[in-house]
Amino acid sequence: MKSSLAIIAAIWIWPLAQAQAQVPRQVSNHAVASTIEEFLGEPFLTPMQQLWEKRGGWGGVLTAKDGTVVAFQSPGGGNCRRSRDGGKTWDSDIEIAAGAVEGRSLVNEANGDILYVNPAAGWLFRSRDSGATWARESVQVKPDGFGNIPKTEGVSAMQCGITLAFGKHKGRLIMPARVMGPKSSNAVEWRPYHYSTALYSDDGGSVWQTSKPFPVLGTGEAALAELSDGRILYNSREHMSRGNRFMAHSDNGGDLWIGAYRSPDLPDGARGTSYGLMGGMIRLPVAGHDILLYSNVDNDAGVLPSQVGASIVSGREKATVWASFDGGRTWPVKRLVYDGPSAYSNLGIGRHGTPSQGKIFLIFEGGPKGSHGAVQLVSFNLSWLLDGRDLKKLLAGTR
Repeated sequence: MKSSLAIIAAIWIWPLAQAQAQVPRQVSNHAVASTIEEFLGEPFLTPMQQLWEKRGGWGGVLTAKDGTVVAFQSPGGGNCRRSRDGGKTWDSDIEIAAGAVEGRSLVNEANGDILYVNPAAGWLFRSRDSGATWARESVQVKPDGFGNIPKTEGVSAMQCGITLAFGKHKGRLIMPARVMGPKSSNAVEWRPYHYSTALYSDDGGSVWQTSKPFPVLGTGEAALAELSDGRILYNSREHMSRGNRFMAHSDNGGDLWIGAYRSPDLPDGARGTSYGLMGGMIRLPVAGHDILLYSNVDNDAGVLPSQVGASIVSGREKATVWASFDGGRTWPVKRLVYDGPSAYSNLGIGRHGTPSQGKIFLIFEGGPKGSHGAVQLVSFNLSWLLDGRDLKKLLAGTR
């Protein structure tokens, strides 16, 4: 497999996949359900809430259609916690199932089901009651053009998936993923051959197609967001070289990723390291605007590992959120959320007409016990993030 993966280093010309037949789907358009005013008003940032006293939170945080906020604890265990009052209080742990780890979560906007999915392992768990109970189903995953599929170990460190809301692929379920080496998986010698990808389903989650690779080797742990013109923006960590996050986009529903570049604004972990760090990216569900948020750490304390591609976690502190008002081209606003140890993070958005309305959720590893010591959650609104900046000028492209 190593030789087949190495071919990618020299060949990045991909044929467009033959368009798949689309079954008409009725999709509740959460992507435009809110107004921008819902995220404004009196600025607030809630105190940190510790959801788990161990590493995790990689499964993400999302809001069910009835407004229940659901946080996932993977990889440490296949558990979730629910809040029915917009994140103020949290119910006790719910075990999705013994061994239900390394999954990623998403809401199917067509019917409201929450899916907790590990396609490479051959399963998903479906909840029809906003995360209260879960039922296991078998799934199929199809390989990419090289015959590779995402590997089970390590692919859970991703942003939640989404349901596409615009264009001819409306209703498609899609999530970021990562193709790794064989069972040696995350061994340092294989990291140069890892690459980000996406998994998508057009039948509600039974069959998942692996997309064409993200066109940069050494990548993994990514996030994606759909823009209002139907393009999908991809944002990926990279493990091999020093520099900011890699970005690319898709014009065909997430099957082909093109135009890769390093963001001039968004760090990939502590600056100075080559190891990168998982971060979140999400779009506010507001019609007429492509306001994107990104989470990561913001400091210059990064250290290069002694071996290229090796793990090093120095400098993981200062959890921060950035904002873009032009669909990810520029990121003129950022604000510190927690001035202490912090690491992997994910973002979620509240639902119109529910207790979660107008809230932005950040789930991250960190706190007083260290950057990987616990799973924390805060919520805030756009007014807090703007910190007095003129929104009208930002939306108009002036600062």
